[in-house]
Amino acid sequence: MEQIQTFFGYHKALTQLLHGRGFTGQNKRKKLEALSALCGELLKVDNVSIWTLSPCAHRLEREVLYPPLSADPNPGFSLSRDRHPAYFLALDAADIICAEEVCSDPRTRSFHPYYPDASQPVVSMLDAPIFDGNRLSGVICLEHRQSRQWSLADIACVTAIADTISLINTHEAWLNSRKELDYITHHDDFTGLLNLRSLRNHIQQQIEQQTPVSFALLWFDIDRLNAINNGMGQQVGDAVVSEVAARLRGMLLPGKEMVARVGGDEFAMIYRFPAGEATMDETVATILETVNYPISVGEQKVQVSASIGISLFPDDGGDVSTLLRHSESAMYHAKACGRRQAQYYNQDISTTAKARFLLESQLTDAIAHDGLSVFYQPIMSADGSAVVSAEALVRWQHETQGFMSPADFLPLAYETGLIAALDLWVLNQVCRDIQRAREQDLPMPPVAVNLSADSIMDPLLADKVWESLQRYQVLGTQLELEVIEDAIKGDSTVLRCTLEELVRMGITLSIDDFGTGYSSLLRLKSLPFTKLKIDHSFIQDLPGDPDDCAITLSILGMARGLGLKVVAEGVEHGEQEAWLQHQGCDYLQGFKYHKPMPVDDFLELLITA
Repeated sequence: MEQIQTFFGYHKALTQLLHGRGFTGQNKRKKLEALSALCGELLKVDNVSIWTLSPCAHRLEREVLYPPLSADPNPGFSLSRDRHPAYFLALDAADIICAEEVCSDPRTRSFHPYYPDASQPVVSMLDAPIFDGNRLSGVICLEHRQSRQWSLADIACVTAIADTISLINTHEAWLNSRKELDYITHHDDFTGLLNLRSLRNHIQQQIEQQTPVSFALLWFDIDRLNAINNGMGQQVGDAVVSEVAARLRGMLLPGKEMVARVGGDEFAMIYRFPAGEATMDETVATILETVNYPISVGEQKVQVSASIGISLFPDDGGDVSTLLRHSESAMYHAKACGRRQAQYYNQDISTTAKARFLLESQLTDAIAHDGLSVFYQPIMSADGSAVVSAEALVRWQHETQGFMSPADFLPLAYETGLIAALDLWVLNQVCRDIQRAREQDLPMPPVAVNLSADSIMDPLLADKVWESLQRYQVLGTQLELEVIEDAIKGDSTVLRCTLEELVRMGITLSIDDFGTGYSSLLRLKSLPFTKLKIDHSFIQDLPGDPDDCAITLSILGMARGLGLKVVAEGVEHGEQEAWLQHQGCDYLQGFKYHKPMPVDDFLELLITA
């Protein structure tokens, strides 16, 4: 009966502690300290300690000690499974360890030489394992410096406290999982910024305020991130996204309310107009200057820029979806205007955005279902008398808009990431036309196909070209691939390997629109190009413009020094032709000879020429 009354006293004291206001609101550490103190006082033992099992389950690390020492001689004291295997096995088996004599109990006798305070050795121990589900997670340890026979009430009390600690651990794990779930729900896991869901919620809260205050929604898009990924690798692209996120987050900007990542390369910012501060235009200039600064990735410097669209509440929309849509439309307008800038939303942009979205969808469908066509413009010998090759030029006969100039849809293909797919479609169509001409025993000179920066920086480009050659049984010598200067300005191992693989297939490489980009002599010398095409802008005013004459002469001289052939494009009249022939230009192309024509007309020309 006495044991039962003692246990009831223990139980009452534990219940009062657990339900007290001072306990429930404490953090885990304070709760463990309170439980160890209660246990020590109720059972009148010298020490109570609570230990946590390490993740690898090889060590127990002391978390709480009662009574606390003013200067703990071993604050990081731990017990290893290797030194105390019998003790750990007993805990694993969920045994309550009642050791009246620590030195003689097989489960605890390994402890005696390792106690931190050997001057006051522990004689008796009562230990109860703490579990997390069916996994051992720790132990509560009672120590007494005199021999003690542990009663049933003592064992029941320490077991109840061990179970209480298990519940505390479970509750804390649940709270942590809720926090993690909440974080995952509202944050972008890559950058740590808030996500689109959080942005929507925040805007909704601002709109629903009793007295809504005007604000701006800025939508950012990193320019040409796809080209960076293809040319320099996904790791560099990820570093760019991470750095832009860090710059937006760390920007000390009065009025900046929140920043979110809303897509792979897209971010958004809520900006509230601070009283007496800088104008919106000055704020945008500061943002652009910060974002557009080059980014260092290892030893590489990456030139990065962003396009920004801005919508204003309430002027540009009174609900979340409208504001988001309008700021995104303004961002696309900024890209269409040349990137690296900001544009405010207006109604004209909305109309343009709708038309642009429809056209993008139609272009995607045209690429997928052969809704485009390839025209061929002959390239002539130096004397202008013979067709030596041709340039393939894509054309689009739109169902409702009729013939569309490449100037109308090629920029769209670049902006929407369709340009690489368009390049591949043109390449395949050229190979089909070469195959068709061969089947008809018609001569087909080498054909030059233009490749964008997105295509040339694709590490799988050579494989795709080889697949097309094999599918249509076309020789590499029947193709020439043209790239603009800016596509080769970076020093990329991927680019070099791709170009060398193409040359090994027999394909000729040329630089298109030469003189308008940033090629260096070193780059021209080190890469396997064999031809340059002088941009038509330098040809159109020949021979009357002395500057164009000087530029063209310098290109011709440089090409000779590097052993490169030269094509002059845009030749339209005899004076241009005569001057270029006199200067030793290798090939001529332009309306003076032939306009771009369908493949049937081109093959007919070859027969009659």
